[in-house]
Amino acid sequence: MTSWKKYVLAAVIVTAAVFAYNRNLHRNIPPDFRDAPSDAAIGELKDINPAGVIGDVKIPAPAMLKISKGYVDENYPQAGAPAKPVEWVTINGGKFTMGTDSDEKGFKDAKPIHKVAIKTFDMSKTAVTVEQYAECVIAGDCTEPATDAGDYCNWGKTGRQLHPVNCVDWDQASKYAKFEGGRLPSEAEWEYAATSGGKNQKYPWGNDEPTCDKAVMYGNGGSGCGKNSTMPVCSKTAGNTAQGLCDMAGNVWQWVQDKYQDSYKGTPADGSAFEGAGSIRVLRGGSFSPDDARSLRADYRNSSDPGYRYDDVGFRLAR
Repeated sequence: MTSWKKYVLAAVIVTAAVFAYNRNLHRNIPPDFRDAPSDAAIGELKDINPAGVIGDVKIPAPAMLKISKGYVDENYPQAGAPAKPVEWVTINGGKFTMGTDSDEKGFKDAKPIHKVAIKTFDMSKTAVTVEQYAECVIAGDCTEPATDAGDYCNWGKTGRQLHPVNCVDWDQASKYAKFEGGRLPSEAEWEYAATSGGKNQKYPWGNDEPTCDKAVMYGNGGSGCGKNSTMPVCSKTAGNTAQGLCDMAGNVWQWVQDKYQDSYKGTPADGSAFEGAGSIRVLRGGSFSPDDARSLRADYRNSSDPGYRYDDVGFRLAR
């Protein structure tokens, strides 16, 4: 065989080998990449939606990804993912004395004092924040809070991402809790946690009277320690519980699971929620608004229609 024929044969063999290699490489490319849509079709991708169901989801352009007066504007491509997700704190169980035998005004419904056994549970370190709640709204599992239920609703307000979400009713709070894999705490769990694990004390920090050093409350000449609004969660760490829970007194009232009755007669002794007759739900913790400072006590009870939305009401989670 002549030299030039040898070169031609060698070239043919090399070309065939390269072709076979490329075919094999293409065959092994994952389908997600091989069948990737063009840039023009990128808005129609198959994905798993927040409910866990495979279906068509539209990926809007960054300029279109807005919600509630632009709250989540320009947070692409992870719009709604909170910068500070829910942080859980383990509350070790135990027995404690719930309620009060005080004859002070405002504590009549916190009687009789009674023993409750609490199982170990987790509680969110903070009240649910605006940015945390926004994730659920974007996912389509939660409805937007009110913006006109009082002068200080946080939804849609610039710079309020880390403030507690407020102007939400009991049902909205309950739905968000499920979205986050949790629930609303029972009233007994809430009081146990607010007394640093069932200690004999009036406030999360002990028995010293509340001040603006420890709680976001009415003080320094106005609501919210003179700020006339809520404050970012965990602004008053001197008022934390021994386990590190923030704002168990002040900032916003917190929905709990229980239905309200005007005494503790017949309430569960195992720390579970009271779900008897009636529809009114319990609120605990006090707020930034001009309430009596006694409302910040761990044993103080408040209540409201579950559809109540106002700027002094939010919630936290348990699981």
